[in-house]
Amino acid sequence: MDTTTASPRPHDGSPTIAVRDLTMRFDAVTALSDLTVSVPSGITGLVGANGAGKTTLMRILLGLQDPTSGSAHVLGIDVAADPLGVRRRIGWMPEGDCLPPDVTAADFVAHTARLAGLPPRPARLRASETLFLVGLEEERFRMIGEFSTGMTQRVKLAQAIVHDPDLVLLDEPASGLDPQGRREMLALVRRLGDFGIDVLISSHVLSDITATASWVVLLDEGRLLRSGPARPDETTGLVVAEVLDAADAMADLLRADGTAVTLDGLRLVVGPGGGDLEPRVVAAAARADAGLVRLTRQVATLEDEFLDAARHRHAAAATNGHAQGAAPVRPVPPAPAVDAGEDRR
Repeated sequence: MDTTTASPRPHDGSPTIAVRDLTMRFDAVTALSDLTVSVPSGITGLVGANGAGKTTLMRILLGLQDPTSGSAHVLGIDVAADPLGVRRRIGWMPEGDCLPPDVTAADFVAHTARLAGLPPRPARLRASETLFLVGLEEERFRMIGEFSTGMTQRVKLAQAIVHDPDLVLLDEPASGLDPQGRREMLALVRRLGDFGIDVLISSHVLSDITATASWVVLLDEGRLLRSGPARPDETTGLVVAEVLDAADAMADLLRADGTAVTLDGLRLVVGPGGGDLEPRVVAAAARADAGLVRLTRQVATLEDEFLDAARHRHAAAATNGHAQGAAPVRPVPPAPAVDAGEDRR
């Protein structure tokens, strides 16, 4: 990877990752359940609480874990048919501690470049360039065992990209970092996208995903909740109107046009709807002589979508349990499921 003149590499528009009916069971535990999803090129966030199936999915995509059923294709390659072909074209940054403490960063990253097929001298040159890219140019000849958590994470990132892969899988890359280290790591992830490297980054911290990814895949207990753009569409959502009077008449006018309205005193929650919703609300307020005081649009955040979907799924599971005469399913409180801010460990 030329870290000075690299330009985004072209994409043909086909999915970077495509899985179909993917299921992974470990004895009585189902880690993934009938997962079907396609991931476009770019930076994609894989979001879910601990135990949602993120790491299991990554291991299957790497060809390190055979699924119970279903299929997975990475960069157009059938993982089950050619796992080595997949691994030749991707990089992998695992979450846990995996680096030898008694080796320098330069030697270790050069070794991983050799494993990827580079000759000795190009491997050492590429290792130096990559360690410079991740901010370890001054520390590259120190033993890894002397490194802080942040420095260790940077070495793990360097070994994942030293062979110039087409796709990098990053499993919780900002785990254990302080706020400054987290920001710097996420900036490095965004830079990979600038170089045209596709990235799948897993995290249970939603702010990490919104800061880096253009696409998001939400998992909950091995099931797909959502796959789509990471940032909310500000042309959709609810409009909240506060009026001085005649709220009932204004609501009736809007409902007559087929618009959903929830009335709470002199406060109307209207929609969802697109960009024409505000003009319709203003027109209804004028016709009803309601005296419009304030008009705001509420756009659902990624956290809202995750928690709402999780609530609905747990409520459905409880309803099905009662319908089948089974013991009621205790809803799992959704609030702590995903951390919306920085990791506070």
